[in-house]
Formats: sequence, structure tokens, C-alpha cells
Amino acid sequence: MQTLPIISINLWEMLYALLNLLILYLLVKKFLYQPVKKMLSQRQATIDNEYKEAEEAKQKALSDKQTYEEKLSGAEAEADSLIQSAVQNAGQRELEILAEAKEKADGIRRQAEADAALELKKAEQTIREEIVNVGTLLAGKMLEREMNAEDHKKLIDALIDEIGDEYEGH
Repeated sequence: MQTLPIISINLWEMLYALLNLLILYLLVKKFLYQPVKKMLSQRQATIDNEYKEAEEAKQKALSDKQTYEEKLSGAEAEADSLIQSAVQNAGQRELEILAEAKEKADGIRRQAEADAALELKKAEQTIREEIVNVGTLLAGKMLEREMNAEDHKKLIDALIDEIGDEYEGH
């Protein structure tokens, strides 16, 4: 019988293949696996650091947002207070202006009443003087002559004409 070379097992070749495999494994571990592992751990550290920085930035943004909202709330309250104060001041100023206007109007009214009373007294005085003048003129005319009904009528008409001329002259 003949032996087939394919089925045969060569122990030295197997040991040699195992030894090559072991050397190849050690070389790959030393020169490929360790640098790749080191690179991956550095990459992971960088990613972790970026996540940490992003989380810190997020926390800072939330803190800034809260501070901004507090300031905005305070500003709104202050604006409301200023508006309320301005409305109160405007109301007080309105009352002051109204009181001042009323006082001026009362003063003007009192002055107008005083002027009207003075003018009335002047007019009364003028009328009295005119009555006295008319009475004097009438008495003078009556004394100048004795009168009958026709003379009396003429005298009154003349007196009325003279009084009308005097008023037109004033």
C-alpha cells in the first residue's frame, strides 16, 4: 500500500507553524495591538473630555439663563415700579395744575367782578351826574320863562335833544 502524503502529519512542521503563529502573535501584540489600544484610550479620553466640557458649557448656559431671567424679572418689576411712580407723580401734578388753574380762574373771576362793580359804580355816578345836569338844565329852562303846554312840550323835546347830544359826545 501506498501512503498518501496529504494525510501525513509532520510534527516538526506543526511545531514550526505554531512557533510562527506565536511569534506573529507577539509581534502583532507588541507593535500593533498596544499602539492601537493606546490610541483608542487617548481618543476615548479626548471624547470624555469633550463631553465633560460640553456638560460644563451646558451647566454654565443654564446658570446664565437663570441669571438672565432673574435680571429680566427684576427689570420688569423695576419698570412696573417706575411706571406706577410716574403715574402717581402725573396724578399729583394733574391735581396741582387743576388747583392752580382753579385759583387763577377764581382770581380772574374776582377781578372781573371787582371791575364790573367799579364800572357799575362809575355808570351810576355818571347817571347821577346826568340826572343832576338834566334837573339843573330843566330848572334853568323853567326859570327862564313861564310855560304853557306848548312851551312845556317844546322844552321837553329840546331837553331830550340836548341829553341825546351829550350822550353821543361821550
